[in-house]
Amino acid sequence: MRIFLARLFSACALLIWLPLAGAQANEADRQAIQSVIRAQLEAFQRDDGNTAFSFAAPVIQQKFGDPGRFLTMVKRGYDPVYRPTATEFREIELQDGWGRQAVLFVDREGVAWMAHYSMERQADGRWRIAGVRLERLAELSA
Repeated sequence: MRIFLARLFSACALLIWLPLAGAQANEADRQAIQSVIRAQLEAFQRDDGNTAFSFAAPVIQQKFGDPGRFLTMVKRGYDPVYRPTATEFREIELQDGWGRQAVLFVDREGVAWMAHYSMERQADGRWRIAGVRLERLAELSA
């Protein structure tokens, strides 16, 4: 009976621990993803194209070729991300080396935007930005 109870206790402990281990991994990934996005936003504020470009996934780096062209694209097409007046991280989804992070931005004219970041885990474990889709949120705009 003792052996049975010990095994039952071990099985229950494992069932409790496994979801917690996954939650901790997800929390670490969430923090890492948000850290990468914040660091890129800080680089945009300094007009530091080299640093901003370093947070882009290889597919984005290949597409633009160099930090100058990348920064020009961000300035022209992603002003709410380039120079936000407010930023708020929202929901995140993680699955098999990919992440989707929603970030609310308010631009210089008081217009609210939701940016949907596609994040890609690299072979070395680091997260990089694989794309951003902007959506204007008319109902939240001033």
